[in-house]
Amino acid sequence: MDGTPLKKMLASLDPEGRVDYSLFIKDGLLPLHDRIGSSFTLRFTGIRTCMSCGKRVKKFYGQGTCFPCLKSAPEASPCIIRPELCEAHLGLGRDVEWEKEHHLQEHIVYLSFTGGVKVGVTRSTQVPVRWIDQGAVLAVPIARVPYRQLAGAIEVDLKRLFVDRTQWKAMITANGAGGEQLLEEARNTAMAQTAEALREYLLPKEPVVRLSYPLTDLPPKLVNVQLDKLPELEGRLHGIKGQYLVWADGRVLNVRNHTGYHVEVGF
Repeated sequence: MDGTPLKKMLASLDPEGRVDYSLFIKDGLLPLHDRIGSSFTLRFTGIRTCMSCGKRVKKFYGQGTCFPCLKSAPEASPCIIRPELCEAHLGLGRDVEWEKEHHLQEHIVYLSFTGGVKVGVTRSTQVPVRWIDQGAVLAVPIARVPYRQLAGAIEVDLKRLFVDRTQWKAMITANGAGGEQLLEEARNTAMAQTAEALREYLLPKEPVVRLSYPLTDLPPKLVNVQLDKLPELEGRLHGIKGQYLVWADGRVLNVRNHTGYHVEVGF
């Protein structure tokens, strides 16, 4: 069997701040809430598909892309990782129409708590999805701008104060204790220390959003696994946070990092 190429899990946030997940499979969407606590198997079939051009490949260069697409596809351009490099506002980019749709759009800069305070950037339409994907237990918008490059400029300015990366183990174990005070203090610092030329875009009074994940009572030891080395994961699904599936024995799999890997699911 070829299996189905993995995509990042679909996630939604209910009015009480609870996150719900579904996994893309051959027959559609598989809701995962009712699978937690039950046997769940994920098996890599050995097939990989570039999620940009659709070709089958032996290895990926970047997240779910072949080498030619890494060099040419707009969704693999350097400004995805470094938004300050975006040129959409200048009418430039690997695909100008794609840039208009995705980057010449309103973006927010936010602070989140994922075991520590980090700064990040996303399109306004991707709130709260981006926060969920990163496993934030708390998040707050601190700036709103008309295009991506400007959000990147604010992020770069604030990187002297906050990290911009998420540590997976700290993220999975974070429960938000003390995070709200740290986030409020971080926002106050950002409001006071953002470069003068960028302050007109700041949002000083946005409410802090709290997110709750289907993951409690963590296993004593967590091990991040890769499908290339461990092609079959079988056992009781313990919970989900960010884009990580957590099995009861402590094995965790970053689904998003395995975009394009063909898998079969059993439960």
